Formats: sequence, structure tokens, C-alpha cells
Amino acid sequence: MASQGEPLSYRDAGVDIDAGDALVEAIKPFARRTLRPEVVAGIGGFGALFALAGSYREPVLVAGTDGVGTKLKLAFALGRHDTVGIDLVAMSVNDILVQGAEPLFFLDYFACGKLDVAVATEVVKGIARGCELAGCALIGGETAEMPGMYPPGEYDLAGFAVGVVEKASIIDGSTIAPGDAVLGLASSGAHSNGYSLVRRIVERARPDLGGDFHGRPLGEVLLEPTRIYVKPLLALMRALPVKGLAHITGGGLLENVPRVLPAGLRARLAKGAWPRPPLFDWLQAEGNVAEAEMHRVFNCGVGMVVVVAERDAQRALESLAAAGEAPYRIGVIEPCDAGMPQTVIE
Repeated sequence: MASQGEPLSYRDAGVDIDAGDALVEAIKPFARRTLRPEVVAGIGGFGALFALAGSYREPVLVAGTDGVGTKLKLAFALGRHDTVGIDLVAMSVNDILVQGAEPLFFLDYFACGKLDVAVATEVVKGIARGCELAGCALIGGETAEMPGMYPPGEYDLAGFAVGVVEKASIIDGSTIAPGDAVLGLASSGAHSNGYSLVRRIVERARPDLGGDFHGRPLGEVLLEPTRIYVKPLLALMRALPVKGLAHITGGGLLENVPRVLPAGLRARLAKGAWPRPPLFDWLQAEGNVAEAEMHRVFNCGVGMVVVVAERDAQRALESLAAAGEAPYRIGVIEPCDAGMPQTVIE
């Protein structure tokens, strides 16, 4: 019979319970800053409690989930962990926003091979910051330390948001009609999409990621977090009818705008109607990426598309600008035949 050897503990197997407890304590102050009156219990329980308060008549819950993708690989390479949490929140809250929902709360999932409390704290600080920007509460999450599942120094992130919208106020694009105005809200960069291609281009070009790129280090530009459009667009929805919203994520302008258009309609966009950030010109040149592929992979400077009646277009532009956004009139809705592309960029 083989000897059982020295007694083993969970820490010997690679899981440090004390480190997990330390992380929970470290992130509590950041989570507290995001709390809303509807939160019933704080971080640390088996489940998160949220009371759906208010004068809703027919409340509909809207949920969305997403991750950060391979943009994390750049964060690992640059040792920068304070912005990817904002990306994580943005990808989900912007998605539920397009149906008219106000984000209520967010939960995250952080998985690693060995928990580095300092790194994880930076990540969760970013998540809390994203929740503050979106006006939603960070009410819970999960930290999973799984030895052997991830390379040293790496982790993965996922999360989901839940929001609420009155049934009568759901935005589904059904009222979009020919002649409606198409507005675009400026992106903050590549957001969290297309980073497998971004990383391939970086590998080919071998740039100095710490070098100057239009006044900032290139690595910092590549890690610029996804813009969160929640508060300005909720204010716009309260001011005038918004017919359609499209969050420009994977699939770019060409594939995301049609998701909100009724059959028989298309969006005709004017390519020069908004400024394209230098990052996209650099990616296209260094990767020799075709123009159509750029519009199918990246947001190319437009992170959110808004469709309103032509009579409301100027008011919408003014409202969004007053809220700190950079809005542009980028196109118009027009009829199209069945089977034709529903987004044309010329």
C-alpha cells in the first residue's frame, strides 16, 4: 500500500481561500459606490437581492451577457488591468439599452489559475467604475481560482446585466420608416471587438506600444475602454421618441444596423459624415485590411446608432451633445428590395 505522504490542503492544490476572502474585502468599498436604493443586500451572500421598486405599470426585464474577449491579451501584455472591467460592463449595458432598458444591476465572473489579489482588485475597480457610469449596481459576482485552467498571469472575464423597460416603451425598430434620420455616436476606439485581428496586426507591425500615437501611447489607445452610452440615451428617450438603436459590436456597422431595421428598409450611411479615429486608419494600413472588412469588423468611429424621425433629428443631436456625446447625422432610412443589403456605406 502506497504511503499517503504529508497531509494536503486546498492551498497545496493551488486554491487560496484566504486570497479570495481578501479580494472580497478589498472590493467592497468600490461595490458600495454603485449601490441603488433597490439593492436589498450587499456583496458576500449566496445570492444578490434587488427589489424592483418604482411606479412601473408593465415592467419587462431585459438581460444581456458578454465578455471582453481577446482584448484581455493586450491587457496581460501591457500589465494594465484597470480598464477591462469598464469594457465588461459596457458590452452588456449598451446591449440592453438598445431595447430601451435602464440597467439595474450587474454581476461579474472572474476566473484565473492563481488569484493575484492586487490584479483582481484593479479589474473589479474597473467593473465598479463601469457600473457607476451606467447607473447600475454591482450586486455580486464569482471569483473562480482554477489551477491548471489558465496560463500564469492570465484570467478571463464575463458578466451580465439586468435592466427594466415599460412594455409600451420597448424599442424594437418596428416604427422605423423611410426618411428617418440615422445618427451616430462617437466611439472611444475599437471598444471590445475585432481584437483577434488587432492582435494579429500588432504582431505583424511590431510597433512600440509605449511609443507616441497622436499624443498618447499606442498601447493605451488600444486599451481605451468601451464607451458607455446609458445616461445620455436614457435622457434622450425621455425627451423624444427614439425609433431604433444599434450597438456597434462584432459585425461592425454592416451587420449591426440591420438588426433593428424592418424588412424592406435599409440605412444609407455617408462615409465622410463622421470622423474616423486615427487608430482605424493605422489598423487598416498595417493590416492591409479591405474597406468592407473594416466596416464588418470594427465600429470605425461609431459606437452606437440612433434612428429618430427627421423632425426630431436636430433636437436629438442637441440633447446628445449637451450630455457630453459627440453625435453626427450619418445617414437616412430608405426603402430597399428584398435580399438587398440593409446597410450601405458610400
